[in-house]
Amino acid sequence: MNINLDTKGFKSIAPNFDLFFIDIWGVIHNGISLFQDSIGVLDELQKLNKEYILLTNAPRPNLNVKNFLIKMGLEKFKSDKVYTSGEAALEYLESNWKNKNFFHIGPTRDFDLFKLYENNKVANINDSDFLLCTGLFENYEEDLNYYKSLFKNLNDKRMICTNPDLVVDRGKVRELCAGSVAKIFEEVGGKVDYFGKPFPLVYNQSVNVKNKKILCVGDNLNTDIWGANMQNFSSLLILNGIHKEELVNSDVNKLFQKYNVKVDYIQSKLKW
Repeated sequence: MNINLDTKGFKSIAPNFDLFFIDIWGVIHNGISLFQDSIGVLDELQKLNKEYILLTNAPRPNLNVKNFLIKMGLEKFKSDKVYTSGEAALEYLESNWKNKNFFHIGPTRDFDLFKLYENNKVANINDSDFLLCTGLFENYEEDLNYYKSLFKNLNDKRMICTNPDLVVDRGKVRELCAGSVAKIFEEVGGKVDYFGKPFPLVYNQSVNVKNKKILCVGDNLNTDIWGANMQNFSSLLILNGIHKEELVNSDVNKLFQKYNVKVDYIQSKLKW
């Protein structure tokens, strides 16, 4: 049974937790502007000396996302709480794939994270030791059939996916993410290593979670909430996010059954 916080507010549960993993896109901003009520929650957590991490499935270095948030108007000390799936993937590459050649799948803007490995990037996918997926190519941002053709006869390779999200909403426009491409690769028989929510490594890499009572706040049942379930953390789903259209025609508890998740708290938007 989940508890709706729309009346009592986030303040009614904040004292019960030591650490908060808070999603960025869909909770802190919509890709265009900050949600001021959410920023107010961060202010109040700061007053309570509560620890929080702005955990995001972004295929970019922490610094890039921090700078993006600062340009949006977020104060620097808040943006310093950012930890990205891209940063987690980079640490893994340095340990396991440092001297291997890869083929990059994703927009050019995502490649900043892997500049140190530019000499290992190949132009022909067949010459690669592994595939590095950060998103979709600029010319094929909506055509998943293109990737089905691209991956034909490549199921002997491994893919590293730096953003497990399937979709994201930029304002009112829905966009495909790297997770959708990785799913296509799995469908043709390929193996994928995912970095980011819901997979366990990203939580432990971002902060010390030992002996802490933890709440995950997010708008995505596949990543934010399923990740919380996998780690046995408590969870809060923001309803006015990625699943808002589904909720028009579905009871919230039926939606949770559909995605096979447990949700402890719900709130229309993050608000103190």
